[in-house]
Amino acid sequence: MSEQNIILVTGGSGLVGKAIQTVVESEQPKNEKWIFLTSKDANLCDYASTKKLFETHKPTHVIHLAAMVGGLFHNMSHNLDFLRNNLHMNDNVLQISYEFGVKKVVSCLSTCIFPDKTTYPIDETMVHNGPPHPSNYGYSYAKRLIDIANRAYHEQHGCMFTSVIPCNVFGPHDNYNLESSHVIPGLIRKLYDSIERGEDIFAVMGSGKPLRQFIYSLDLAKLFLWVLRDYNEVDPIILSVDETSEVTIKELAEELAKAFDFKGKIAFDITKADGQYKKNCQQCKITSLFA
Repeated sequence: MSEQNIILVTGGSGLVGKAIQTVVESEQPKNEKWIFLTSKDANLCDYASTKKLFETHKPTHVIHLAAMVGGLFHNMSHNLDFLRNNLHMNDNVLQISYEFGVKKVVSCLSTCIFPDKTTYPIDETMVHNGPPHPSNYGYSYAKRLIDIANRAYHEQHGCMFTSVIPCNVFGPHDNYNLESSHVIPGLIRKLYDSIERGEDIFAVMGSGKPLRQFIYSLDLAKLFLWVLRDYNEVDPIILSVDETSEVTIKELAEELAKAFDFKGKIAFDITKADGQYKKNCQQCKITSLFA
């Protein structure tokens, strides 16, 4: 991007948004003006509110991070909300980006969109090969439809709308709310609360057997900037650590206990759901592009 570009980041106060802001501030790019938005700036589920936002800032590029998100148990109990809210905001952001002639939109998907029953490791071609895990089908289908919309906008209007698929993200500015957090911040919060209460039990929901890949938010942010500036395909691209870097939830809990110098017992509640057992994704596509 050579001329002055205005990059609008929805969900700018979240984990990934803050990480991108940190990296951008360290780079201080001269040809880019960055605008990081929060939910206070507009209701992206509302067309008029979203359009007003674009009229105000006139972005040339958009990184679309805003979403209704949450952990396993919040998803299980609110699938309809996850579906409807994400469908509305995604449709508004993409349609209004088209109406305003935005040059490029990069939306954020998730590895949970992949089929529950599949072969591993998973890659970008497998997104629509079967139903997602039933625990979070509302969020998953809404996110999958971004990929469908990107292809349709490109075919019908020539838009460069694309998407990235990160593995599990952790880092500064994470969400530590026990009702809606993802696995690492959720476990950190539970362990911290147990220590504060003087308990000698670190209670972990599920068996501890599921496997996950985790990427640090600042590393992901650097990859996001590469996608914005240099990746020019409509097809999604996985942004992940190597497929051999899986850890079990049990191993994660043990590492956190060690970091907190917790001497008590880790107890796994097998009456609680594990969610999807495995989401192991490979990074062949991005590796080939950097070769």
